[in-house]
Amino acid sequence: MGNTNMTMQPSLFLLKFSSFLLWRECQGVPPPKMTTEWRSVRLYPIPSIIYLIHNNVQFATLTYVDTSTYQIMGNLKIVTTGILFRLFLKKKLSNLQWMAIVLLAVGTTTSQVKGCGEASCDSLFSFPIQGYMLGILSACLSALAGVYTEFLMKKNNDSLYWQNVQLYTFGAIFNMARLVLDDFRGGFEKGPWWQRLLNGYSITTWLVVLNLGSTGLLVSWLMKYADNIVKVYSTSMAMLLTMVLSIFLFTFKPTLQLFLGIVICMLSLHMYFAPPSMLVDLPLTAKATPEHLVEVSVDRRTDS
Repeated sequence: MGNTNMTMQPSLFLLKFSSFLLWRECQGVPPPKMTTEWRSVRLYPIPSIIYLIHNNVQFATLTYVDTSTYQIMGNLKIVTTGILFRLFLKKKLSNLQWMAIVLLAVGTTTSQVKGCGEASCDSLFSFPIQGYMLGILSACLSALAGVYTEFLMKKNNDSLYWQNVQLYTFGAIFNMARLVLDDFRGGFEKGPWWQRLLNGYSITTWLVVLNLGSTGLLVSWLMKYADNIVKVYSTSMAMLLTMVLSIFLFTFKPTLQLFLGIVICMLSLHMYFAPPSMLVDLPLTAKATPEHLVEVSVDRRTDS
């Protein structure tokens, strides 16, 4: 119930804010493009369905593995995002970019692994096989939802805010359906869900909701104008930045693994986005070939 409540509030915030931005956009000239055909609208519930399944798989995974292992397995979504990005969106990646994506997964995993002196490394592989299979499924579902959302955002030139309204409307509907189902299962002992939707909320809670909502808007802009790979890098770098800030703001102690993870992720970032000419020394044979051909042709004429 608590988890559904926390996902409900950001969905409502995003729906209201996107509706406001869409209304502002409609005041301008020319008006934004909004496709209202059923063939287009019917595609927007699919990400919500995928995320609903993903959330249940997450909970099922945590019944088999601990949170540290689940967090490490979650880095598989970096690689699965690259694979689905190539298969479904037909985006070609160079060999260097594939190496960079794998390095990013290695870097984020390295920063999260504890030293063998703190906890036995064997514990990472001591859980039932079902936990690892569900972890892989969770990574695939997360990547699938992201890639499909990018497909929706880029399949036409509709207004970004109109697309957000459709996505978050269905997201709110699915969250409401889950809350109603929980009420029926509990026999309405605590009353209907809308009466306790804001129970326990404080300033900190509202700041968390605002942060989640703002992150959702930023992700939608990335999906529309960039791609999933940029989102993956943004998420990974944000996680590493959070760890670094925790050193100064809290009692978090930096480790060798964190340092190595940051270095590896920075190398990955450079490998993926830097021009190939900066990474590989290409032989300049193009200009030499015509001169060589000219010399050969001159020699042949003098011989004749």
